[in-house]
Amino acid sequence: MLQMIEANWIAVTALVVLVLLVAWLLWGRKKPAPARREYRDVLSEGAGPAQRNNALIDAPPAAAIPPIVPPIVPAPAAGIMAGVAEVVAHEAQEEVEAAPVVAAAPAAAPAEAGSADDLTRIKGVGPKLNARLKELGVTRFAQIAAWSEADLAAIDAQLGAFAGRPKRDAWIEQATLLAGGDTGAYEAKFGKL
Repeated sequence: MLQMIEANWIAVTALVVLVLLVAWLLWGRKKPAPARREYRDVLSEGAGPAQRNNALIDAPPAAAIPPIVPPIVPAPAAGIMAGVAEVVAHEAQEEVEAAPVVAAAPAAAPAEAGSADDLTRIKGVGPKLNARLKELGVTRFAQIAAWSEADLAAIDAQLGAFAGRPKRDAWIEQATLLAGGDTGAYEAKFGKL
């Protein structure tokens, strides 16, 4: 083997130099650092303070800016129609005031003169609705339990924003169970008191 190397020493030397050159290219030379792009932001290290939007800060508030839209001039017949609306509203108010208030509890119902039931125990009756019912003279479960469909409609018309609640929440049925003291049946149907 030594004879073969002596005979081909040029080729062996060239091969060794080639292997060393490839090794140096792969591992030996210093690789260039990856290019970093600088993002300048107010949070970047060494960045100056953020620029203020003085135009926005110094602008007057929107409420102080006069409206661009010209004022609306009502049509000549608007005054007549407004008068009609006032008359209709007045008549409607008189009709509501003249509506009969629900009758007191029937004679058979146990009613003490100075006591009132806690109507907020009825699901759907909160503090505001309880106060409104008291204004209408409704203070006892027995009164609500004795309501007819006409009584229910008359009270419903006087509840304003709470209209529809008595029928939707089944006040008559709830009041019947509460007036009778049947809390077990009440809780089975309407939930915990």
